[in-house]
Amino acid sequence: MKLSVVILNYNVRYFLEQCIISVERAIEGIDAEIIVVDNNSPDDSCIMVKNNFPHIQLLANKENVGFSKANNQAVAVAKGDYVCILNPDTVVSEETFSQVLAYAETLPKLGALGIHLMDGTGNFLPESKRNLPTPKRSLLKMLGKTSGKNGYYAKHINETGKGEVDVLVGAFMLMKRSVYLEVGGFDEDYFMYGEDIDLSYKLQKAGYKNSYLGSLTLLHYKGESTQKDGAYLDRFYGAMRIFYRKHFQSNLITNSLVNVGVALAKIFRKRKEKNRKRVPPTIKKVLVFTESPILVEQISGKFNVPVNFASATDLENANFTNTMCIFDVDYVSYQQIFELMKVRKNRQNSFRMKPPKCNFVIGSDQSDDKGGVMLL
Repeated sequence: MKLSVVILNYNVRYFLEQCIISVERAIEGIDAEIIVVDNNSPDDSCIMVKNNFPHIQLLANKENVGFSKANNQAVAVAKGDYVCILNPDTVVSEETFSQVLAYAETLPKLGALGIHLMDGTGNFLPESKRNLPTPKRSLLKMLGKTSGKNGYYAKHINETGKGEVDVLVGAFMLMKRSVYLEVGGFDEDYFMYGEDIDLSYKLQKAGYKNSYLGSLTLLHYKGESTQKDGAYLDRFYGAMRIFYRKHFQSNLITNSLVNVGVALAKIFRKRKEKNRKRVPPTIKKVLVFTESPILVEQISGKFNVPVNFASATDLENANFTNTMCIFDVDYVSYQQIFELMKVRKNRQNSFRMKPPKCNFVIGSDQSDDKGGVMLL
């Protein structure tokens, strides 16, 4: 078998369903499997997978064992030469896996391979490619200085470019299963956060090279699986303490600086979250890209603004603002949707999708906050 796609889920049933649908489209013609691991979700995620995707291997944990342990659990039973670690709140385009596998085959000593991540508004997520977060880089990032060789993000590679990077994001990491197992997979000392940084660094220390391919885009509804509350901050910065303790020379001065830096970072982050104003786009009309009058009628009852049909021609000639675009994925491809989102971003537009054969519309207007699900 060529590929195993591992999706770790926790309590995001509708996002998981869309993710699986997009992956199934993307692995057509590839000898591949999908493995879903559920960390004891309180919603009906497992029931949905059993009913809608009975052919998929489901590992239903009786407790939340964390990111690292659950992914390791899935890779242990995977059959693919390659494994792709994938978040449930993501969507892949139809060509993603055929193209990423072809590119991976050209890279000697490949560690992990990542791609261009964009959020639900069509904007690039800079964590798609990062430099190693040394204490110095992390401190400079906290101070707002992220440019040059000491920058936190790997800006030496263009968003749509390709090349070698230090750190990739765990929302999408493709690697050979043998390499994953050789370095021990994700470190289970981390419960959540920091695991992707740790694995990226372990791969480098073992002599492998991590790569970024910006010509392929992944939609990541960042923030769906977690909330940025006090528990999140404790786990996130606690993970960074673990990383520094494991991989950097420890002494009293360094440990003190790291502890002070982590404490200050938590304070600044809490203050930033408290003061940040979330202003949703002003929507004046809704365009439904579909051939289904029934879908347009269903959606019309959900809004107090005009709801109109839109055609594939409108995709090519789209020029609008203050518009919610709802895409019927039975009518337009994920690849077409991604391209339009990139072109129409930052114009007070919103983007939603109705996955094939589903009774919901899904999307997000914030890069780091929960998205929304509208049941039809």
